[in-house]
Amino acid sequence: MSSRERSEIKVPALGESIREATVARWLKSVGDPVKIDEILVELETDKVTLEVSAPASGILNEALVEKGSIVFVGDVLGSVTPGGIQRETPKQEGGQRATQQQTVDLKASSLKPVVASLDASVTQKVAITEGLAPSVRKLAEELSINPAGLPGTGKGGRLTKEDMINFAEGKGVMIEQSISARTAAVDLSVWTSDRREERVKMTRLRQRIAERLKQAQNTAAILTTFNEVDMSAINALRTEYKESFEKKHGVRLGVMSFFVKACI
Repeated sequence: MSSRERSEIKVPALGESIREATVARWLKSVGDPVKIDEILVELETDKVTLEVSAPASGILNEALVEKGSIVFVGDVLGSVTPGGIQRETPKQEGGQRATQQQTVDLKASSLKPVVASLDASVTQKVAITEGLAPSVRKLAEELSINPAGLPGTGKGGRLTKEDMINFAEGKGVMIEQSISARTAAVDLSVWTSDRREERVKMTRLRQRIAERLKQAQNTAAILTTFNEVDMSAINALRTEYKESFEKKHGVRLGVMSFFVKACI
């Protein structure tokens, strides 16, 4: 097939003063059928993420640039073969259709235990966290603690943040002994968090933001101003009236009231 019968996918105009971009990802693979104006590839510039659509309906014939490549305005990203070949599915006999239907049924039935297991895990986690205060639930996730079976000291036997902190600090020895066998059998993997470090290449937009922040740090004047104030008179006044003030108003005489007085 000649190159004239193919529709080229070119880098469009990227905007004012922008001449290059980075290929973020391909949304279609070579050989996939595409429709006209369907998004094929995403390009990242210093300002925006641009979507490049298919110039015609057909088959994605080739992708000439890979993810992470630098392209310029007018560069060819790939090509689309208009039309495409529609492959006909051969007719099957009644016995073959029944065999295929049986195979699909067997595959579906084999997935039922997996789906049931996932549903049970989700239901179990929801049941464990049900009735907990949002702060207690968040603390349990941060500390990777399973709160099921832990006796609480709050109203109605509910868990409090202090109960979770005492358990995490090892102060709740009796709490560990009181966990039932049912709780011990609970899969604690839903409460453990495997935090791993992953290095990801920065996008062009984030690179430009980092450059601007560093440039501002290098050029802007970063100063700290200190003003010294003689507080001896205020300290003497607080010492003289702190007891009578506390007896009359029920609060201690601090320095904030003097600051507010000076500001207004």
